[in-house]
Amino acid sequence: MDKIIQKVLISETEILARCKTLGQQITQDYKNKDLVVIGLLKGCIPFLSDLTKNIDLILEVQYMVASSYHGSTTSGEIQIKYDLENPIAGKDVLIVEDIIDTGQTINTIMNLLKARGAKSIEVVTLLDKIANNNLRAKYIGFEIPNEFVVGYGLDFQQKFRNVPYIGILKKEFYDTKGE
Repeated sequence: MDKIIQKVLISETEILARCKTLGQQITQDYKNKDLVVIGLLKGCIPFLSDLTKNIDLILEVQYMVASSYHGSTTSGEIQIKYDLENPIAGKDVLIVEDIIDTGQTINTIMNLLKARGAKSIEVVTLLDKIANNNLRAKYIGFEIPNEFVVGYGLDFQQKFRNVPYIGILKKEFYDTKGE
């Protein structure tokens, strides 16, 4: 991996510790509520798994696939490729996202779920590129710089999701301007 990863930004140990803290916070905030956790696939899988292990509540987990990325750039057009299996009307919804970059995808999903009658909608994100967006998630794992990151569910061309930490991908692996 040293040939591909420029720098480890967030270690696996740091991620797991943050999942524990966020899980405890969410447990307190959603006590006595009908919580539906919605994971945005595919990148959320490791985060959702480690986070929900630390939420001491009875909850429902559902998934959606929404995408605006093609390679390393966003198209700006949001596509819902896989939708929820069960209605969320009247339920408290917590969207689990791997990273908020521009915020377009999460805003689109929030508006869709609001239209479907969710009682409340909040977002928990592992990573937030604060400089790129003006969306404020209620729960943020880590604020990161505007770098292209992979690992712990985040990918480049469907690879590197299995890297157990968040790393900055070397520019030569995703920058094709010179080709």
